[in-house]
Amino acid sequence: MKYKNIKAAEFISRHNRFIAKVRIDGNEETVHVKNTGRCRELLTEGCTVYLEESDNPNRKTRYDLVAVEKLRNGKPPLLVNMDSQIPNAAAEEWLRKGELFSTQAVIRREFTYGESRFDFRIEDGGKVSFLEVKGVTLENDGTASFPDAPTERGVKHIHELIRAHKEGFGAYILFVVQMKEIRELRPNDATHRAFGDALRLAEREGVKILAYDCIVTPDSMTIDKPIPIRTELNI
Repeated sequence: MKYKNIKAAEFISRHNRFIAKVRIDGNEETVHVKNTGRCRELLTEGCTVYLEESDNPNRKTRYDLVAVEKLRNGKPPLLVNMDSQIPNAAAEEWLRKGELFSTQAVIRREFTYGESRFDFRIEDGGKVSFLEVKGVTLENDGTASFPDAPTERGVKHIHELIRAHKEGFGAYILFVVQMKEIRELRPNDATHRAFGDALRLAEREGVKILAYDCIVTPDSMTIDKPIPIRTELNI
């Protein structure tokens, strides 16, 4: 997944979930943040962020904030993509390369099943599968965690995947970790125990749970290598 017209800037502050202040080319600019999560550990004053310049002259903001160099004690900054829309686009590219299903698989985005809308419906060799994508930006000392805020919608999706699996469909959860240097992924039980419990139930019921890291540059993100998942209760 590639961006266009990327520029570096210095992060100043975040006013709300959608808007931040940055300094670019010596000028203060209001930008749109493409992630409504908290991201407090990422967006710290003075860090370097990367902006995609819009070609739409009617927008209220000229730039979208899509990536950040996460500051770390005693280590170089870690480049993290924090665009909440890119994991699905990267997942579609990955799926169409035949990484999980065959290259002949019929892939559809946003398919409604029961009371949920899954990110993907895949038909391959006569079998239908549903796949839900979760973008991950929360990291601590090489451990990635999800979610970074309570997500009742995420819990609902997991239970619908369990139901789909019991009805004979393939069922997958794909955690797209939007960075490198990750040893493992864990559910963030301290933030949302119900999500961790649902994930553990899904694992017991046969839903396939996958996690992959990504090659991230200021203007791109590509799904890369699998990483281990540890689902045991972690509080």
